[in-house]
Amino acid sequence: MITNIATVAVYVDDQERAKEFWTKKVGFEVVAEHPMGPKASWLEVAPPNTKSRLVLYPKSMMKGYENKQASIVFDCDNVKDTYEKIKANGVEFKEELNEMQWGSYALFVDEDGNEFLIKG
Repeated sequence: MITNIATVAVYVDDQERAKEFWTKKVGFEVVAEHPMGPKASWLEVAPPNTKSRLVLYPKSMMKGYENKQASIVFDCDNVKDTYEKIKANGVEFKEELNEMQWGSYALFVDEDGNEFLIKG
């Protein structure tokens, strides 16, 4: 079962400038910041004491970012069961369930072609 909206990606030109905006001006906290290359990080910010987060994702690393919409990721208490159940209900997945060392995920689309990711 889906339990939470985990992240929403926001595509930014300058991660440091975006981090300063969200933390200093809006009052969010940095929840995660992990290097992804020489000039980018996986950077998550969120209001204090919340589960949902914004990922401040560098446009330079996202080919076609100008055509992308917000990227919404749903947490699942059991991603495999959720994947199998909603697939059986007719949800179209763009790929099979992917298992990584940090967990599993799969990408699905709604009837309008919007993409969503489940993870657990």
